Amino acid sequence: MYNERILEVLMNFKQDKISKEEALKALKKLPYEDLGFAKIDYHREVRKGFPEVIFCEGKTPEQVKEIALNMHKNGSDVLGTRASKDHFKAVKEVVDKAVYYKEARIISIKNTPVKKTKGIIGVVAAGTSDLPIAEEAAVTAELMGNSVKRFYDVGVAGLHRLLDKLDEIRQCRVLIAVAGMEGALPTVLGGLVSVPIIAVPTSVGYGTNFHGLSALLAMLNSCSSGVSVVNIDNGFGAAYSATLINKIGEESK
Repeated sequence: MYNERILEVLMNFKQDKISKEEALKALKKLPYEDLGFAKIDYHREVRKGFPEVIFCEGKTPEQVKEIALNMHKNGSDVLGTRASKDHFKAVKEVVDKAVYYKEARIISIKNTPVKKTKGIIGVVAAGTSDLPIAEEAAVTAELMGNSVKRFYDVGVAGLHRLLDKLDEIRQCRVLIAVAGMEGALPTVLGGLVSVPIIAVPTSVGYGTNFHGLSALLAMLNSCSSGVSVVNIDNGFGAAYSATLINKIGEESK
């Protein structure tokens, strides 16, 4: 979409539809747009293959609305994470086709078709309390063009629940393992599958969980090979990394 916008500006100039000054102004805006409180990096899609993502937490509904509107007007897909209902309500006022994923706390505005990958990303969550983070990962991965399978409430406290799904889990190209408490799920999975695992510690747990720190440390010290770890509650980051892995696998086939 970014390259198409550049070509559109150049063609309009060549055909005398816009002046030299207007063309320069449009091209100057394309790498990034300065809104005063935020600079929208439109060039990120060229560098990374996916547009800049709005982290909504800490931003006002008005700020999120203005960022989303300008990205939408520029033809970019919009993905907003950690979005509240108020954030979504503000965005919906100016872009009617905006969609809100309540449990994942994600706002999405699709402007371009996404090329679907053949590989499957599996999102494996230990308990129901981990679902907001698991859904953040699953929805992000889907919006980035992946097929996703969800395996929820399969924590190690009832290992038979996980083993019942093992054949399906092994069909996935990459796994995202989401767990709080003692954070054992990725280690157990790592001994059962041959694909990369991205572990997501959550802040779910009692006092000595230390808001996810105990799960984070347990995952970092996993004895299973092939387990990588993102930050506490970072479902989005896990989905982004899983997408990059999935695309590499797709391109190699």
